[in-house]
Amino acid sequence: RRAGYYVTVLDRQEEIGGLLRFGIPEFKMEKSVIDRRLGQLVGEGVQFRVGVNVGVDVTLEQLRREFDAVVLAIGSTRPRELDIEGRELTGIYPAMEYLKPANLAVSGAQLPDAYDAANKDVVILGGGDTGADCLGTALRQGARSVTQLEIMQRPPSERPESQPWPTMALLYKVTSAHEEGGQRHYSAETVAFVGNEAGAVRALRVRERGAPEESLSEIAADLVLIAAGFIGPELDHLAHDGAFAISERGTIDVASNWLCGAAIDDLAPVFACGDAVRGQSLIVWALAEGRSAAAEVDRYFNNGATLLGAPLVPHATAWDS
Repeated sequence: RRAGYYVTVLDRQEEIGGLLRFGIPEFKMEKSVIDRRLGQLVGEGVQFRVGVNVGVDVTLEQLRREFDAVVLAIGSTRPRELDIEGRELTGIYPAMEYLKPANLAVSGAQLPDAYDAANKDVVILGGGDTGADCLGTALRQGARSVTQLEIMQRPPSERPESQPWPTMALLYKVTSAHEEGGQRHYSAETVAFVGNEAGAVRALRVRERGAPEESLSEIAADLVLIAAGFIGPELDHLAHDGAFAISERGTIDVASNWLCGAAIDDLAPVFACGDAVRGQSLIVWALAEGRSAAAEVDRYFNNGATLLGAPLVPHATAWDS
């Protein structure tokens, strides 16, 4: 937008912000920070349209006919599932299915009983940042107990020689959420979910990873949250018709200039960036790649020359209404 382009952002959610708004809890990042930046972008002339699910409400081909370029920054939102006995029981949810309504509740929305951890025994499967977000959220909702299980061994507290600087070492972390309470168990393998007569989860059967079957123990659970990561962007509903190729990892394949690797036809070019290309990663990478992709769009049309100060005559589109 600052380079003089007419920019429209389409989002299937009811508010702009993606995982920043719906995935990261308020105690970790205030939504006022997102709203401040959103207000700035709106003031600069960026058009935002929420509740538009590309591939359902409008096709990618329609966008490529309506606009001069399309950038796919759709994230990596397919949760990694667990093929474990009893997975069909109620009370077991992917982490983001729990965190979104919990975030909305902080803003005043009604929290469904299914996602309310109050007076419940909560078990979180996964020891990463998303698991810590679930932990802090469940504690704030008044959970009776919160247990976080990680199938891997506990990482070392100090940087091992095999992971020298500047590589990102895998270290034992204690986040602010962990300081507030809950228990963490490492090398814990979940073998089965156990249900009650109503078909809801009541416990997990767990053993130390690699231990014999007879070493099973049970952990009480009224609510189980699967925070085992993500496996790529949601592309099933996005009929791309050769607009982009899919990598072996299930992400969108792009060239070094963020242009999708498929052949360019007579429709608008398609670019992609962020987690949709990289796979689940950090916010800083999303910011850096978004800016880099925008620069490449400008280079594609104008050899990278800035258009700041030039008169802007935006073309009218169906999204103006």
